[in-house]
Amino acid sequence: MKVLVLGSGVIGVSVAYQLARAGHEVTVVDRQPAPALETSFANAGEVSPGYSAPWAGPGVPVKAIKWMLMHHSPLVIKPMLDPAMWRWGLSMLRNCTEARYRVNKARMVRLAEYSRDCLVELRRETGIRYDERTQGTLQLFRTQQQLEGVGKDVEIQRQYGVPFQVLDRDGYLQYEPALAQVKEKFVGALRLPGDETGDCFLFTQRLADMARDLGVRFEFGVNIRHIEQSGDRFTGVQTDRGLMTADRCVLATGSYSTALAAPLGLHLPVYPVKGFSITVPITDPAAAPESTIMDETHKVAVTRLGDRIRVGGTAQLSGFDLNLDAGRRKTLEFVVGDLFPRGGDVQRAEFWTGLRPMTPDGTPILGTCRVKNLLLCTGHGTLGWTMAAGTGRVMADLISGKTPEIDMEGLGLDRYA
Repeated sequence: MKVLVLGSGVIGVSVAYQLARAGHEVTVVDRQPAPALETSFANAGEVSPGYSAPWAGPGVPVKAIKWMLMHHSPLVIKPMLDPAMWRWGLSMLRNCTEARYRVNKARMVRLAEYSRDCLVELRRETGIRYDERTQGTLQLFRTQQQLEGVGKDVEIQRQYGVPFQVLDRDGYLQYEPALAQVKEKFVGALRLPGDETGDCFLFTQRLADMARDLGVRFEFGVNIRHIEQSGDRFTGVQTDRGLMTADRCVLATGSYSTALAAPLGLHLPVYPVKGFSITVPITDPAAAPESTIMDETHKVAVTRLGDRIRVGGTAQLSGFDLNLDAGRRKTLEFVVGDLFPRGGDVQRAEFWTGLRPMTPDGTPILGTCRVKNLLLCTGHGTLGWTMAAGTGRVMADLISGKTPEIDMEGLGLDRYA
């Protein structure tokens, strides 16, 4: 079967690779000159199924107000005359209940755990390398209230058999000895030993090379104008190089999927939530992190990637603006300096920003829609890297007429009907 994949981030490339393995003729289309040059380029580096959770949860509206008042705020909202932003925000607020949180987190963990297993299998079969580590995630709590608040998450971890440890200071120092210098700042931690880390950009580039070896064609520097349909069927993709046709099409253009889907009568509740990162060269390996540390107060992840420290986080609602905000850099520099003051040289850090395609309930939108032979594959938010390998397998199964290996309930667009 001939398949067009729109988008060459970690999601699109993962889908293309799995489709090619299944025997399909695949073409990937992207406006960039190479894979993984937008949201997949410099994310936090976490493959974190254990940490998968929706941003919408009980108490979040009150927390959001407090966050915006913090000096190093994890949340910035720039008021705009953008109806899409306000609709998305109101929908997110409707998901801030205990019941919705449990449902949404369970859906996310289901896909994320499956995806991590697919990544392990892919690594074993292909030998792909991407500065990966398999030493887990450590979520650090600065207050006793934060530590006691992990109860509802732990219940869902147990439900899905996700391993975890609740640790005191001495406990978490066994896994991150460099934190001994600042241990008095934290009361405890939640460790998720099944989580991994790795360079998403490096992974995507190397997987794209493997996809080429399987016959996948990459059409770079191509601007997608619109998706064409006849009746209820996809018929082609109009680009600045002409019409491209196929038997199936996968829409995996992240935050830009919404605009491409709207003329087809498909209303995707996906909004760009801007994230930032700095990449810091390590100066003292013994004083740097071993794996990923999540600072729960500032919502910033600090990850070791080879001889670098990746510091990623904060959320900014400002539409499709890609300007680099000096205030966000200061927050990231503060967190890495507060946790690992001798680990790296922040003066030589590379600063980056990207647009996370977020749904209001945190769960991506995967699968078929009312436009036959068009499949949706977007809305992964901060978890595109975590969910990529499993998403690729799911989409390849659907297109191949197979039943996916996980329950697809609640993962499609129909949940918003």
